Amino acid sequence: MTYALGQRSLARLEGVHPVLVAVVKRAIEISTQDFGVYEGVRTMERQRKLVASGASKTLNSMHIPAVDRLGNTTERLGHAVDLVPWIDGEFRWEWGPCYAIAFAVRTAAAQLDVADKMNWGGVWDRWMSDLPGTEAGIKLAVKQYAARHPGVDFLDGPHFQIGRKG
Repeated sequence: MTYALGQRSLARLEGVHPVLVAVVKRAIEISTQDFGVYEGVRTMERQRKLVASGASKTLNSMHIPAVDRLGNTTERLGHAVDLVPWIDGEFRWEWGPCYAIAFAVRTAAAQLDVADKMNWGGVWDRWMSDLPGTEAGIKLAVKQYAARHPGVDFLDGPHFQIGRKG
């Protein structure tokens, strides 16, 4: 089945780095799991609330607009998106479908030649280009990451960013 981003998801990509937007748009075309853009650009006020609630671990979020980390423009852009599984008409926060989305994003990033500039909240310490080229391999990479970082890191399956690892 072919999926497409809805109007709400497209609106949430406004202000996000155009290279990351292109990856997201390609990923939805090839994904075996439908997803929506839950969040793109954030304000510092929102980020503070997320940190206070434990939903984020840093105030230095890639969602907050900053000068282009890829050096293509001086425009302030968001460099992260949260892509959440869309199941039965609602966002679902569960890990299983996140692996399919991560595989689609990894594939799209490779097709657009930016996988070496993107990383994922499931494996913070690797570029997408360093992740295995299968959904099963990506699932294993998350387990390996968790073993390398026991109890200290925040695994964030929906989070994808461009321009900075971890």
